[in-house]
Amino acid sequence: MGTVECRRQPRYGSVGGDVGPSPLLKRHQELLERALEAIRTREHWSPFPEEEAAYGERAAAEGEAAYRELLGEHFELDQPGGDGTVGPEPARGGERSPYGGELGISYPHSDPSVLLPAMTDATASWRAAGPWERAAVCAEILTRINARSFEFAHAAVHTSGHNFLMAFHAGAVHAQDRGLEAVAYALFEQTRLPSTAIWRKPMPEGEDFVLAKTFTVVPRGVGLVVANRVFPTWNGYPGLFASLATGNAVLVKPHPRAVLPLALTVRIAREVLADAGHDPNVVCLVAERPGERSAKDLATRPEVRIVDYSGSAEFGRWLEDNARQAQVFTAKSAVNSLLVESTARYRDMLYNVAFSLALYSGQLCTSPQNLLIPRTGISTDEGHKTYARCVEDLAAAVTGLLADDAEAVGVLGALIGPDVLARVEYAASGAVGPVALAPRAVAHPRFPAATVRTPTLVALDAARDRDRATLRSEWLGPVAFAVAVDSAADGIELMRRTAQEEGALSVGVYTTSPEVEAAVEDACERTGVMLSVNLVGNWFITQSAVYSDLHSTGLNPSGNSVYCDGAYVAGRFRTVGVRRYGTGERTAPQPAGRP
Repeated sequence: MGTVECRRQPRYGSVGGDVGPSPLLKRHQELLERALEAIRTREHWSPFPEEEAAYGERAAAEGEAAYRELLGEHFELDQPGGDGTVGPEPARGGERSPYGGELGISYPHSDPSVLLPAMTDATASWRAAGPWERAAVCAEILTRINARSFEFAHAAVHTSGHNFLMAFHAGAVHAQDRGLEAVAYALFEQTRLPSTAIWRKPMPEGEDFVLAKTFTVVPRGVGLVVANRVFPTWNGYPGLFASLATGNAVLVKPHPRAVLPLALTVRIAREVLADAGHDPNVVCLVAERPGERSAKDLATRPEVRIVDYSGSAEFGRWLEDNARQAQVFTAKSAVNSLLVESTARYRDMLYNVAFSLALYSGQLCTSPQNLLIPRTGISTDEGHKTYARCVEDLAAAVTGLLADDAEAVGVLGALIGPDVLARVEYAASGAVGPVALAPRAVAHPRFPAATVRTPTLVALDAARDRDRATLRSEWLGPVAFAVAVDSAADGIELMRRTAQEEGALSVGVYTTSPEVEAAVEDACERTGVMLSVNLVGNWFITQSAVYSDLHSTGLNPSGNSVYCDGAYVAGRFRTVGVRRYGTGERTAPQPAGRP
């Protein structure tokens, strides 16, 4: 038998570079180790407080003031390859708030043929820093972002149309958690192998044959993050920080109508990199002019070896098929179903479903769309409820939840674009099916130009071919369908087929039957969808707990990646081994001219 003497990956630099922890690693080592523990145990944990009061009495006012100082100004980044600007007018690529008004911010435009080589050159020292040092730099970036969470929240409100609470959570602190989660997984995967090993094999002659081996993490190249408008940070940070922590440079390409949150992110990242002695061109931003469609061109360039995308299924499929030189990670559109078979808490169920339908106007990727209800009705703690009564009671619950305009806007936010409004109006016209709950225009007390609508509920029948075709498409926005199905088994089969063929991120069930619960669980396992069972109270099917829940599975058409697991980060680097005869003394440099 042979023997191996191993040495763990160094914490303070690349192989052979253990010179002591840097100031950043001293500052963030405990945080990183705690994050590693959280992804192992799946417990509730976050270093970034959700409570606004935790940031101090002046943080809210200072954050809003910082956001307002950005309006109407040029956003400087000092990147290579500058060849003009994007914006500030919407006609030139500027942003317009869903709540009304232009942001008036212009951004630098860069020539990729200059920018990408500069980014490639910047990665040499970043790669040499090693997994722990890179993780510490990423932790510092996230910590500085966290200190400006109110500023980021206002940016999310006026680019994505979030209500402020959602903007502070999903647009700021939960996005920061997503970033740190990716860093933790990257750190774990990069340090899985030892940095060095002495390999000894007994030989017939009686002596050991000895090889000294080193294992070095090598990043793939430039990573491209193609972000969406709905959650540019929450969906963008996993890929950004997974690539960055594994030694890659990252080029961030925001949605043209939601540039600001990621521009702020890139600026902070560049500042931290420079402060830590690294080339800031490891992280850059590429803003897009109207009609430029730069994502396609960038995603297929040879320098780009990783692509992270969140958005429509159509472009996600294009990337998967055409960006062949890159490792492509996609998070695409989804059609989510919820089966109501029976319940022991009818009123609590109604509230929970009503809130899930209303939250952010149904524009979440996890929002339930197809509500499957047996046409014979359901059993409840209030007795038998017919299908019609269930639909009527759900409509009443939504109406009651959103009766007060001032409270309603705090749940609904604003519609992110005219395409969403058009979809709502079409569903409300009766062209899709009988309207069980018509939408209502809500007046925002602070932003009268905001477009806000309450949910539309349309009654459909799964027995009709036309209705089944409707259920197969994603209806992004406040539109849901109350679908009559023949039985629980029929509903489960429709749920399974929809997830398998169209993609789903979240499925819910309300049932008191162990057999029904087991059948739904089996269907979700086979199609790769997270299942929520009998949710009531203040946790909803739309929510995903960072460090604990797995967002997506990569097993159905809603995407090929997971926030977050080992597979999400492991493909962003490779490990290269070197074998040296003996105990590992490196060959001495030879004088010039000697062979």
